[in-house]
Amino acid sequence: MTKNMSLIRYFILSLLLLCSPAQADVMLLIHGYLGDAYSWENSGINDELHQRGWSRAGMFQGSAYGPQLFVADHNDAKNLVYVATLPSETPVMAQSDVLKSIIDIIKQTHADQKIILVGHSAGGVVARMTLIRHQLKDVKALITIASPHIGTGRADQALDITANHGPFNMVKSFVGGSGYDALKHSRGLMYDLRHPQPGNMLYWLNSQPHPDIHYASIIRLNNNGASGDSLVPGFSQNMNNVPALQGRSSTFTTPTSHFLVRQDADTIISIIDRF
Repeated sequence: MTKNMSLIRYFILSLLLLCSPAQADVMLLIHGYLGDAYSWENSGINDELHQRGWSRAGMFQGSAYGPQLFVADHNDAKNLVYVATLPSETPVMAQSDVLKSIIDIIKQTHADQKIILVGHSAGGVVARMTLIRHQLKDVKALITIASPHIGTGRADQALDITANHGPFNMVKSFVGGSGYDALKHSRGLMYDLRHPQPGNMLYWLNSQPHPDIHYASIIRLNNNGASGDSLVPGFSQNMNNVPALQGRSSTFTTPTSHFLVRQDADTIISIIDRF
């Protein structure tokens, strides 16, 4: 009798597991420098994700005064995608505080679901800073695309270009136009994206303990097949080169430029399917 009861319990448990819906997830897409929430839409990534079962859930407009959420009708879909606009010209720590407030809202709305963070370029560093600085819970994975985890020489170039050289600064502003002005307003961020050295942000961030979640690095390949792109070297895009993350990140290479492309959705989905 005892044996029969055990078999019945085993059968019921197995049936319940088979009938239970798969755990749904929430994805939050984080743009890079001078991007915004529409970067994911304009690239075609959101459309491709939607076709692959990840429905648009809403857009956050983040600011120091608190985020605004514009909700999309997702018809009670299981897997959802949010996009966020951050103040991308500000230092990494300032952006991470805004991102934290956005994640708090997502967690309140989807209390039983895990969050997958996907960050492009500097957005990947911002996401990692948010994980560490705010000790985030309920995050399932961090996927970064062409992110400067070990810094980029372009940040040093930007700091040199925007250095104040007396009366010639006015000439640079006039000749450089809005691009120069954006760089000048972003000097704090550029300091954060310099190669790690004692005393700077990346040196501190890369030495901190990282949570036990999934990590994946999407690394660009340039035209000659070498790792990296014109803005961030391949070595820097690989989270395995972060001292605190050695060997913990899976890597995927994509032969395209630094900027987002529709095919990134395929890579993101293939990464998630491996979790």
